Amino acid sequence: MDVINELILTAVTSPWLYVVMFLVAVIDGFFPPVPSETVLVAAAAVAVSTGGSNLPLLVVVAALGAAIGDNLAYLIGRGVGTTRFAWMRRPRIAAGFDRAGRTLGHRGAPLILGARYIPVGRVVVNMTAGALHYPWRRFVPLSLIGGATWAAYSALIGIVAGKLFEDQPLLSSVIGVAVALVLGLVVDRVATARRRRRERSAATAAPDSVEADIDARPVLVPVGE
Repeated sequence: MDVINELILTAVTSPWLYVVMFLVAVIDGFFPPVPSETVLVAAAAVAVSTGGSNLPLLVVVAALGAAIGDNLAYLIGRGVGTTRFAWMRRPRIAAGFDRAGRTLGHRGAPLILGARYIPVGRVVVNMTAGALHYPWRRFVPLSLIGGATWAAYSALIGIVAGKLFEDQPLLSSVIGVAVALVLGLVVDRVATARRRRRERSAATAAPDSVEADIDARPVLVPVGE
């Protein structure tokens, strides 16, 4: 255990940590299997428990990397669309692209900001924004805000874990990552439940609106009756 803790301390105090954090955050913007949240939470937890790195700098680096990654996803979507590759046409992914496209028109800002906290969701939303030519001048500031809030949120999880398990960098990083994964799952489930509720409400309201349209139409009565 002591050897593992020493290795973690060496990694956290290395200047390469910031380079790795930046690259991971950028790549995660368009390739979700790369776990940027995990790296940031673990590094923040260890930094707090040992004082081994510059935490504010780590957050800034992660935020910039996340914003750049989101913009790369936007540009990829603008260049190749959302149907060119086989993985894009998988039912679940295709349904996500479809929902994102229908929502961007009237709730673009909340969708882009909220999707930043869902690894696959942010890629789908940002690529859809590019494919549908969502205005880039609006997307850029939203990506910067989303990257900053995401980085602060992830670091906060690590900070809490590091404070709770001081002098135990391995345990603090493991606990922090576990909490981040659970919270990410909860956010995803809540977003899914809200979307399904809205879809059910829309489906229920549709027949009523059709009936209202029918009732509102003028009735033509033949003259003399």
